[in-house]
Amino acid sequence: MSQLSFNATGDLEIIPSKTSSPNDFDFIIGRWKIHNKKLKARLNNCTEWLEFEATYECHKILNGFGNTDQFITEFNGVPFQGATFRLFNPKTRLWSLYWADSNVVVLDVPQVGSFDGNIGRFYAKDVFAGKPIIVVFQWDKTNPENSIWSQAFSPDNGKTWEWNWYMTFYRQS
Repeated sequence: MSQLSFNATGDLEIIPSKTSSPNDFDFIIGRWKIHNKKLKARLNNCTEWLEFEATYECHKILNGFGNTDQFITEFNGVPFQGATFRLFNPKTRLWSLYWADSNVVVLDVPQVGSFDGNIGRFYAKDVFAGKPIIVVFQWDKTNPENSIWSQAFSPDNGKTWEWNWYMTFYRQS
């Protein structure tokens, strides 16, 4: 599993699993329907969940050392699109996951990590509501026909985590 630690200057240090490879995300290539369950408010002791559907399509790029996807849904009748660029660095054996969406239209800081078996964890330092946080994306490909992505925020350098978004994927083709 990608291991998360901090160096002397407080930067994240992420160590790849021994099995990390450019094939880690092969399971997600194709078309999917996604059921989303997302906290209405994050890092606010919220217990109310919003649920919605989305479509998703993913393709390999860069001779298999990366992939890109498109996430499509609506929020309150307003179309929303997101895109991820996943890049595998063969020297570090770490993946970097870059997200952009139609609301902000910039690439987020990359989530960095790897898979160990069926579970992948990817971390980044970020800012939410003006406060520094650590974000983790977790992929569970135990059932590759119904994989699960989840996201958590930590406002205290990984001591506690708030799981705030779950996506269950249903393969279409």
